[in-house]
Amino acid sequence: MKRRIDLGLLYSRSGSYALISEACRTGVLAAVAEVNAGAGDLEFVPVERDPCGNIDLYAPLCEELLAKEGVRHVVGCVTSWSRKEVIPTLEKAGGTLWYAVPYEGFEASDHVVYTHACPNQHLLPLLDWAFPAFGPRAYLTGSNYIWGWEMNRLARERIAAAGGSVLGERYLPIGSLEIGRMIEEIRATAPDFILNSLIGPSSYAFLTAYHALGREDARFRPDRRPVLSCNLTECELPAIGQAAEGLIAAGPYFRGEGRFGSSHEAAAHAAVIELARLLEGRPGAERLPLSALLEAVAPGIVDPHTHHTRLPVLIAQVAQGRFVVRERLPARAGDPYLTHPAPARPTTLRVVS
Repeated sequence: MKRRIDLGLLYSRSGSYALISEACRTGVLAAVAEVNAGAGDLEFVPVERDPCGNIDLYAPLCEELLAKEGVRHVVGCVTSWSRKEVIPTLEKAGGTLWYAVPYEGFEASDHVVYTHACPNQHLLPLLDWAFPAFGPRAYLTGSNYIWGWEMNRLARERIAAAGGSVLGERYLPIGSLEIGRMIEEIRATAPDFILNSLIGPSSYAFLTAYHALGREDARFRPDRRPVLSCNLTECELPAIGQAAEGLIAAGPYFRGEGRFGSSHEAAAHAAVIELARLLEGRPGAERLPLSALLEAVAPGIVDPHTHHTRLPVLIAQVAQGRFVVRERLPARAGDPYLTHPAPARPTTLRVVS
């Protein structure tokens, strides 16, 4: 007889970031099916709650999963805002969140496992790659919450260290489509590149408008002044269409590297498979604190000190509707507080007229 273990899913299937949620959910359910069909002693039973993109519902629904359903492990949340909303609930109930989306770092909760990338695995290598290719003069966009603020703060520091400058920085409320002023500022300042930390429809609208600007003015074509991203993956390309051409992104995985549709799907799948490994043959282990759960078995993909994972660093560009990897960098351990120096990279810049 297999041990039945309830597994919480906390993903919004509607709202501004539904496409990312669906990709993560697909990865979770695929991994659940694999575990349940395997020879081990576990059977995961998904218990789902849908916050519908409403930030005010995340904490209550997480509490419902933990207190009423008896769940101890939850895979979920997309935005950093929602993740931070549920952490106090997890702390109170002794639960663990498995978080499978890139984030801005500077967090290492005893109740969260981070299976996607943090800045030393996405933003910083992307900028270091872009400076010699395009130049160090940037325009920064972002959705007006933690991800946008922190990504752009780190970008400003890296750009200044490279002798560059930030020519403009603008934020939009999540879901806002008012991107006209951003486009006009970019037209006026002509930065070497744009770092896009918008999410969902705001990002799609911006990319569509910037693509139109490039058709109108060749100075803004992606081979001259590209858009860089650390959170756009294949799961959102259908919503962007032709406007995604030339987009440059960093991440641990792109379709073609394996069987998953995006890095969100791959990271969510990895979370469930690792949880199953930690629980296999250990009745009652699902109720252990995360630190005890990680320390009692052979090391796996999760660093027991930071609760982050070691990941490949890939830089890819959209060409003919799909991401094509342009550079592969060595895998890096997640370093959420940037305590380790980054590998040195060439600093010779290419002049772009």
